[in-house]
Amino acid sequence: MSSPLQAEGAETSPFAPGDFADLASGSARTALLTVLGEFVWPTGTAAWTSSLLYVLGGMGIEPHTARQAIARAAAAGWIEPARRGRAVMWSLTPAGRRIFEEGSPRVYSMSNPFSSWDGSWLILLVTIPHTHRTARKKLYAGLNWAGFGNPTPGVWLSPHLERKAEVAGLIERLDLDKHTMSFTGKASDVGISVSEIVAQGWDMATLEEHYRTVLDTLAGPLPTDQDRVLLAYVRMVGEWQRFPFSDPQLPEALLPDWIGRRTARRIEALRAQWTEQVHTRWAQVNAGPGD
Repeated sequence: MSSPLQAEGAETSPFAPGDFADLASGSARTALLTVLGEFVWPTGTAAWTSSLLYVLGGMGIEPHTARQAIARAAAAGWIEPARRGRAVMWSLTPAGRRIFEEGSPRVYSMSNPFSSWDGSWLILLVTIPHTHRTARKKLYAGLNWAGFGNPTPGVWLSPHLERKAEVAGLIERLDLDKHTMSFTGKASDVGISVSEIVAQGWDMATLEEHYRTVLDTLAGPLPTDQDRVLLAYVRMVGEWQRFPFSDPQLPEALLPDWIGRRTARRIEALRAQWTEQVHTRWAQVNAGPGD
């Protein structure tokens, strides 16, 4: 018995490289999540396999790789298929919708200067015993997403006290409760300065260089053809969605006029400018299952 993906052909993509091509597409999985988050989640309208392959193909993702990404998203419980003859439509599951419900506010906040910071830090002292060594990667990924830096081994800190519940849930899920201590407070004059804490906790220089590349790309000539705008839009939004994984959103008091906030504002402006046009084109692409 053939799988839903094997049964349906893909529409040939006319996209050409060059439109914001300096913005990394990321993996097929992340590109798929961008398309789902922009076009399926807001409307609740399912996407044909051929429509997903059309856009992913425009981003340089081979059909076989794109189909694998769709299949893995289904296996993970994020999307579910509905057959229409030999063609298949994909809808978000409740788990898939939660991904965007929980992640989108963090992405939308990337331009926020966080000017209300009072100088307090949320501090975690985490020891990972040998019996829990498999939790290390998940712990680091979760803390990075929450904006924590690691200025010295075993010490994690963030200016975002409002994320305490999020981090507590992470520590509990990884069964590290008995190996973690937490505190909140302001840095004192003993030892390294706050600026040195920032320098040791995060690689802001590399991040600034990356943002400069993104901002330079977004300042270049803008596409006008509807398909090229669609591709540029998906690349740009995909880049924006990855910001929280590397940018801790440090307060304006620590990083005045931070280029990350300026880059996020540029993306927000272009997104607002293109949204109606791009969603109209997606609706045309997704009007039928293709041949």
